[in-house]
Amino acid sequence: MNKQPEITDKTRQTFINVFCDLYSQKPIEKISIQEIANQSGYNRSTFYQYFTDIYELLDCVEKSVLKSINEEMAGREFSTHTFQDALQCLENAEEISVLKALLGDYGSVHFVERLKREIPFERLIVDFPTNDVLAPYIIEFYISTLISMFRLWIRNGKDLSSEELVKLIDSLFANGITPYHIFGSVNPRRPDSRLC
Repeated sequence: MNKQPEITDKTRQTFINVFCDLYSQKPIEKISIQEIANQSGYNRSTFYQYFTDIYELLDCVEKSVLKSINEEMAGREFSTHTFQDALQCLENAEEISVLKALLGDYGSVHFVERLKREIPFERLIVDFPTNDVLAPYIIEFYISTLISMFRLWIRNGKDLSSEELVKLIDSLFANGITPYHIFGSVNPRRPDSRLC
């Protein structure tokens, strides 16, 4: 007798959740199928009914996130606040715990490169001349900075509101770090503060 689809989806999702939890704590090389199975409440043979190995599980998680982000971006009209749009696409794409695992300390550089390659972030740059010889460098700088800031924000437990993060990124792109530098110290919340 075949299992009900809800049960198989729940089992699969349990493996994914446990994997993401472990992956946010240690490198993939230190995660075993037995550990995932034990923490999921299933045995190894059940794991193999869903995934051939841990790397297929990781690929499944990455593809799911990328698909979700692409769908989020495709379904939205971008405003003039492009960073905010990008941030919302990343935030809304998947559970934050999955992104925390993929973009965390043990996450793969491969996923970040895949994210940059497969997500059309260049759509976020309004009126950008794509035929310019410098365009690929500027786009890479823009996208890499945006992803790095998002990674740090996730790692720091969203210690800034999304509005504060967007304002900071906008300010950094428009003015550089100079407004934040006051005699060797950095004050990220008060870029306009000046000494008398």
